[in-house]
Amino acid sequence: MTGGDGLTISGLVKRYGNQTVVNDVSLAVADGEFFSLLGPSGSGKTSTLMMIAGFTRMDDGRILAGGRDISRLTPQQRGLGMVFQNYALFPHLTVFDNVAFPLQIRKLPRHTLRERVAWALDVVRLGDFARRLPRELSGGQQQRVALARTIVFHPKVILMDEPLGALDKNLRYHMQVELKEIQRNLGMTVVYVTHDQEEAMNMSDRIAIMNQGRIEQMGPPSQVYENPATVFVAKFLGEANLIEPSNLQGSASSERLQAIALNGSVVFLRPERIALTPPHAEVNEVDGWTHWAGRVARVSFLGNVIRYAIEARGVTLIADAQNARGLPRFEAGDSVIACWRDDDVRVLNHA
Repeated sequence: MTGGDGLTISGLVKRYGNQTVVNDVSLAVADGEFFSLLGPSGSGKTSTLMMIAGFTRMDDGRILAGGRDISRLTPQQRGLGMVFQNYALFPHLTVFDNVAFPLQIRKLPRHTLRERVAWALDVVRLGDFARRLPRELSGGQQQRVALARTIVFHPKVILMDEPLGALDKNLRYHMQVELKEIQRNLGMTVVYVTHDQEEAMNMSDRIAIMNQGRIEQMGPPSQVYENPATVFVAKFLGEANLIEPSNLQGSASSERLQAIALNGSVVFLRPERIALTPPHAEVNEVDGWTHWAGRVARVSFLGNVIRYAIEARGVTLIADAQNARGLPRFEAGDSVIACWRDDDVRVLNHA
């Protein structure tokens, strides 16, 4: 649907007075890729998106869309689609007229306009809602109208600023699946802004983690999650256990982890990689495993996952266990052995 060469950003900078909110951001989004900018509030992700859209003036850098330099063009001249968090629908216009609006300002012939609107509404499964007003729709349906209005003029790139933020959790997940399916079917190039880690990992082909105006790490969700480049990424993208070198010294750890204690690095370990066993159970004593005796300090029931906080060697380890039949259950105060493999550990510098 979109065609072209995707989106390329080089050296993007935005300053407000003495504060630099976007600092030399460069990235390339491939044709048909779903690319997410993820980060905490104030990280620069929305400012980056607004500069791509042309709503915020950039202080330095270059933006190419479909191989065309759009850096100095107005938002209307850039030919990009935009979906906002609040949908920005016209309350007095029907669904049909809301979707038709981008075509009307482009002065498309009436028969072409009708065909395009019918196509867009069919894509988002709202063909029977054309005569309704926005107030007669649910939040999820309004979100789909906003998407239909964006895709109806076949933009090269679609920008989305937290478009699912106003939806409840169950509907939000349903819309994630639906939006991703539409994106794949149409081959849309999408740049998506969110602060929701789960949403970004569920939908994206690649993620850029932003912090203080810079990109800390960029890559496929599984790669960034399993192999964070920095302590910030490890802590921001999901739960993370960060173990200081001093806590490894003299522990029942593998030779490799003992060696780590000599170079001042921090050990990173995801909660789902920690196995818990009762103190009397047999454990694998071969090298390549670490075993720490500890005590359950807290148990949190999260539905499909049971999260344990384990006090061991002056550290609070977070361990996630599947809520499945046959697995041991522990209560606060129970003694346990926390075990993990060397292969599940990553070593990060504090910087």
